[in-house]
Amino acid sequence: MTNKEIRVEARGLTKYFGKFCAVDHLSFSLGKGSLTGLLGGNGAGKTTTISMLLGLLNPTAGSVHVFNRDLAREKGSILPRMNFCSPYVDLPQRLTVWENLSVFARLYRVPQPRERIEELTEEFRLGDLLKKPIRRLSSGQKTRVSLVKALINQPDFLLLDEPTASLSPDISLWIRDRLQKYRDSTGATILFASHDMREVELLCDHVMLMNRGKLVAQGSPDSLIKQYNCSSLEEVFLSLNRTD
Repeated sequence: MTNKEIRVEARGLTKYFGKFCAVDHLSFSLGKGSLTGLLGGNGAGKTTTISMLLGLLNPTAGSVHVFNRDLAREKGSILPRMNFCSPYVDLPQRLTVWENLSVFARLYRVPQPRERIEELTEEFRLGDLLKKPIRRLSSGQKTRVSLVKALINQPDFLLLDEPTASLSPDISLWIRDRLQKYRDSTGATILFASHDMREVELLCDHVMLMNRGKLVAQGSPDSLIKQYNCSSLEEVFLSLNRTD
């Protein structure tokens, strides 16, 4: 990939908490329009990696470049072009769906915010919920609101941490379809962290597998399955963990 094609690049990314190494010299690049799955078990370092890519945690060593700019030095120009979704991060519970989305639209300086909110809430079937406080929504409804929040500014780099964890299989399929359409129509780069190997296998064109803070394998789902002589990504993951 040329520099123009690279949207995100981690170079020797390392994070210690005291003496514990959560992320260990991670290096990778994500191209424009790529949809990459980040796989790993609990404690593998996925969430810490995402937090560093968002600028929420400062790395102990290494660097993150987004849009060919150093995230540590140029957050102000980079972050407006990014967004994030996780069912484990709550939106303000007392605010309604409409109020929450309006706040984030203003934070991101979205042009014509009312039209943008109406467009997204119609697409994600939230029209009947706009006047409801977040605390009164089901976990699946909250997840859909979080996804709309993550798309409110039409990000060029979208980070998703277990975005379908609380959704039924049919809604998960529907969400995956929306994410693929968003990538295809905008050329956005999407990083999709998940425990669900089958979902990543269906959705992503590139996969990175982490274990104990290290990147232990990467490639397309098909190439990894072939490389490790397995029948699925789940088998690849289990094989690598048994080897470790």
